[in-house]
Amino acid sequence: MSADTPTPTPPTPDSSALSAAATGPSEFVRLLRAQRVWDTELPEFAPAAAPAAPLPLFEQWFAEAVAAGQTEPHTMSLATADADGLPDVRTVMLHGADEEGWHFASHAGSRKGRHLAARPYAALGFYWPAQGRQIRVRGPVTVAPPEVARADLHARSTGALASALVGRQSEVLSSYEELERASDAAWDRARHEPDASAPSWTVYVLDPAEVEFFQGDARRRHVRLTYRRADGTWRKELLWP
Repeated sequence: MSADTPTPTPPTPDSSALSAAATGPSEFVRLLRAQRVWDTELPEFAPAAAPAAPLPLFEQWFAEAVAAGQTEPHTMSLATADADGLPDVRTVMLHGADEEGWHFASHAGSRKGRHLAARPYAALGFYWPAQGRQIRVRGPVTVAPPEVARADLHARSTGALASALVGRQSEVLSSYEELERASDAAWDRARHEPDASAPSWTVYVLDPAEVEFFQGDARRRHVRLTYRRADGTWRKELLWP
């Protein structure tokens, strides 16, 4: 650089950046770190006294979640994978649990329906913070017979039937007004035809290969009891938290 070449002036730091740096973490991070988990008395869980199979324990914990005032204990996360193995997750409603497995429903042409057609395996996750409890279930998924899907659909509310009659789940929507028109027509039909059919409505049954029960502990000594099925029998194991 020659002697008469002016020396470049260093850039002036943006005042907003300086302000953010001076105040420390962002408002979002501050808010995030301020949250507390299980701000309530947590129940005891003695895994040695757990039943030999997971279903009775699931039913017991579900009843206890309802009694504890847990909001929407029948909702669960459903994880699937597409044809390329890429994962996806969403919240759905549990429609039943019995010796056949955990039941849920959707349209066969929905994203989850397409995933399960390509890869019929899924995982479920229940979270009941009122008691610091989680339940994880995973295993192969089968499709229930059509008559089961019809009975499931017509055992639900008028709104649920109307939603099923709209159909086209996961397809691209050109405008919200189009949805309003389709929904209004479906509600009208559901009220006048309570036995109306929605052919794509499908009940899926997840046959559990593994079920984990997680009981939170205030001292972070969480209890994790896993049931794994092999040769038709269940094996119980404790896991480190």
